[in-house]
Amino acid sequence: MVFSSVTFLFYFLPAFLLCYFATPGVRAKNMVLLAFSLVFYAWGGLPNVLVLAASIVGNYFLALAIDRRSERWRLRVLGLAVAANLCGLIAFKYSGFLAQNFNVLLAPTGLALPVVHPALPLGISFFTFHAISYLVDVYRRKASANGRFEEIAVYITMFPQLVAGPIVRYSTIHRRIRQRRTTLGRVSAGLRIFVIGLSWKVLIADEVAPVVSAVFDHTATPNLGEAWLGVTAYALQIYFDFGGYSNMAIGLAIAMGLKFPRNFNLPYGARSISDFWRRWHMSLSSWFRDYLYIPLGGNRHGHWHTAANLWTVFLLCGLWHGASWTFVIWGAHHGTFLVLERTRFGAWMKTAPRVLSHLYVLLVVLTGWVWFRADSLPQALELFQGLVGMNGAGYLSTQLEVELKPVTLAILVLAWPLAMFGLPRPGGRSMAPKVRLAVFGAVDSLVVWGLFVLCVLSVGAATYSPFLYFRF
Repeated sequence: MVFSSVTFLFYFLPAFLLCYFATPGVRAKNMVLLAFSLVFYAWGGLPNVLVLAASIVGNYFLALAIDRRSERWRLRVLGLAVAANLCGLIAFKYSGFLAQNFNVLLAPTGLALPVVHPALPLGISFFTFHAISYLVDVYRRKASANGRFEEIAVYITMFPQLVAGPIVRYSTIHRRIRQRRTTLGRVSAGLRIFVIGLSWKVLIADEVAPVVSAVFDHTATPNLGEAWLGVTAYALQIYFDFGGYSNMAIGLAIAMGLKFPRNFNLPYGARSISDFWRRWHMSLSSWFRDYLYIPLGGNRHGHWHTAANLWTVFLLCGLWHGASWTFVIWGAHHGTFLVLERTRFGAWMKTAPRVLSHLYVLLVVLTGWVWFRADSLPQALELFQGLVGMNGAGYLSTQLEVELKPVTLAILVLAWPLAMFGLPRPGGRSMAPKVRLAVFGAVDSLVVWGLFVLCVLSVGAATYSPFLYFRF
């Protein structure tokens, strides 16, 4: 079930909101949230629920063991708990990938491991990282192990963030799980953010998706124009798709009296790759920073040690996204430029003209998206050949021309300023504060309602379009 579907918008969400707000007391509301979250997750397949349940039960007892052990044993139990979570993730997500690569090494011996690709439980990368953050926060005494099983279950299974984030740390939300307050103002603000996220997904990301598919999935040797159209369209698609989902999740959390972290902050407007990662998938980048990069030593032991730490983090970040060498290379791609920016090149870029620094970031990010979106290394290399004109600069393919409708072309042009700089700030400073507030409140409401109507019309006429990050 996806947020931008008829089933969710017209059946699941209204039923949830009605039951949630009709139920008195936070503990009872948690049970409603847990029940609906399990239904939401089970929509993707009942076997998924068994994996999720095992994660909840196991981490509930492991956290209690960490909290109650003496200092001598706490680290050992934490190591065991983290290893158990990672083993589950590796078994489902990486076992086939690892077997294939071991078989390459074993080929001279004539031996071969069986290659098995288990069905990937929906959102396993996300709920595994949620569980690890809970265990580590308990170990670091940022939070105590929670004896209420249903609260841990709610933390891991909350349907807004269960399958595609943002990654919510237990230490930042555990108090609101037990004590929170919902008001009409928060519900209104939350649903407004939800509608904005829905419009990002439905009106922008889904509109440019056919252009991306025409280039990446249906063009064997893209020429110069096709390659650049495909890559720039994909950059918009993944930002407005994933950013839209994050906004919807954040909006639903606010409506329920919870608070999720912001996940995007105009990343394409960054002036360095370091700045880009402070703005892109912020909950994931901060998770890797606090739970991996800093424990490895961060930047405290000289340039080479820092470079090794950055490379380690981003190779694992790439692998977290998928069991493929294209994702590993994508991680190495970003790690390389992060290391480079810690040299004189980074100091020079800080003094470079603003336009040049923006172009540098866009070039690095766009070429990185080639690795991220390509299905294989040969396909990525074909795209790169197209980007530099090695496949010629002829006419666009017939399929691509068909997909470039006037509305699509307009979005491809207008969405870039929105992605880089956001909406312009409203004027009206000469108005009296109360008048200004009333005018802009009315305009904002009209715009949000207009966006919602357009989204409903689009969702009703569209085919199934899952969020891109569901695959991770």
